[in-house]
Amino acid sequence: MKHHLPAGSLAEGDWSLRLTPERAGWAYSGLRVLELAPGGSHTFATGEEEMVVLPLSGEGVGVECDGASFELVGRCDVFSGVTDFAYVPRDAEVSVSAPGGARIALPSARCNRRLTARYGPAEKVPVELRGTGQCSREVHNFAAAGVFDADKLIAVEVLTPGGNWSSYPPHKHDEDRPGEECPLEEVYYFEVGEGPAGPGVAYQRVYGTADRPIDVLAEVRSGDVVTIPHGWHGPSMAVPGYDLYYLNVMAGPSPDRAWLIRDDPAHGWIRDIWDDQSVDPRLPMTSTGGER
Repeated sequence: MKHHLPAGSLAEGDWSLRLTPERAGWAYSGLRVLELAPGGSHTFATGEEEMVVLPLSGEGVGVECDGASFELVGRCDVFSGVTDFAYVPRDAEVSVSAPGGARIALPSARCNRRLTARYGPAEKVPVELRGTGQCSREVHNFAAAGVFDADKLIAVEVLTPGGNWSSYPPHKHDEDRPGEECPLEEVYYFEVGEGPAGPGVAYQRVYGTADRPIDVLAEVRSGDVVTIPHGWHGPSMAVPGYDLYYLNVMAGPSPDRAWLIRDDPAHGWIRDIWDDQSVDPRLPMTSTGGER
């Protein structure tokens, strides 16, 4: 199965990107991207999936679900700031509108419980500075486990300054090891900053174990997706001169919604040197950071 899915390859109907669990070859995680022209709107059913309505670009996005209405302030683009968002449950009809136009991501997870539709304010999103030196990056934990309530869905945004390595050291979460690791299917959706000559590129690495091989080294561009069903993943490499954004979407079979990872033992030692280095001075890129 192909794990690097270039921009446009997942377009379907009104969706510029529609990655279902079936298309990914797994059971839980999904992602949609909707592009609305100024004054545009779209209504859809969530089915068996809970979702987050997350503006990637565009301001004044309206969301209606279960008789509730939410007005999302949004943002100019993914590099300009943390955004507010709306959570919409499974078995719901949702309408989104954008008077000024918008590009909207809908990270999703097939789930069991039906929770309440609700608003997530930008000011409540924890912003974390993770790593130091050339491993420095900024994480927006908007739907992280323990931060925002959901049944299965875990989703975060990561910003990496040009020249830095993110998702490093390589790690995995594909085995049930109580207290150490839990199985989570993961989607990476990328947007890459532009330079004077136009769009930039970045790189994503995924590699497996002897029993479960996988081998991905992808040059990624804005709108590309990489699916990670198992294996060590990282680094996500932001090439010099081009900042990198990615949206992580995760879900799995565990009844405990948790993000438990295990570093590749060959490279986990890199964490030991972080205390002796400073966080990249270009961070935070969008707002005040927290602990690494």
